[in-house]
Amino acid sequence: MAIKHNQMLPSNHFRKDWQRRVRVHFDQPGKKKSRRNARQEKIAKVAPRPVDRLRPVVRCPTLKYNRRVRAGRGFSFAELKEAGIPRKLAPTIGIAVDPRRQNLSEESLKANVERLKAYKERLVVFPRKSKAPKAGESTAEEASAAIQAGYDGHVSLVSKGVMPITNKVVVKEGKVADFQSEEKAYRKLRDMRSEARLVGKREKRAKAKADEAEASKK
Repeated sequence: MAIKHNQMLPSNHFRKDWQRRVRVHFDQPGKKKSRRNARQEKIAKVAPRPVDRLRPVVRCPTLKYNRRVRAGRGFSFAELKEAGIPRKLAPTIGIAVDPRRQNLSEESLKANVERLKAYKERLVVFPRKSKAPKAGESTAEEASAAIQAGYDGHVSLVSKGVMPITNKVVVKEGKVADFQSEEKAYRKLRDMRSEARLVGKREKRAKAKADEAEASKK
């Protein structure tokens, strides 16, 4: 017989055989060691070039964590421009670039520009031809000095250790009278909100008053 109405066909799957698909991680200690060895091999292969890139200092999102700073995805175009680094040159010298990032405060822009300038001062660009270095490239003596300074028995040239990002909380204690604010921030915000809300009514009132004054003169 044909099926009538909207009746569901029974399709019960009881024999799952789930024991056959269970994954175990007994190789975790060995994998940890192999990953570490792979990292060391990569560092030795690209040495003396750093493995990771220079990242900007950014604030953590949300009100709960914005007192902390962390490494961001990349520097903005405005920060690179202020530091005098071309945007196409930055990735080639170990600087991460994020074209979507925007600077919302002067403090973050200034801090990251100073970070880029400090990195630029420490940077040693190895010349393609040691006998004839081009503009912006280091001399043979500077390159050999950089290799000797970065090698301490095992290759550990990572830029995180050179310019780390720390969260040092500085607490300044004292009496309330010692920290008097120059402006009343809450009152100022309320006044600005009121002015923005009543701007239309006030313009209409001023226009009506001006028209009335002109009519009285006639």
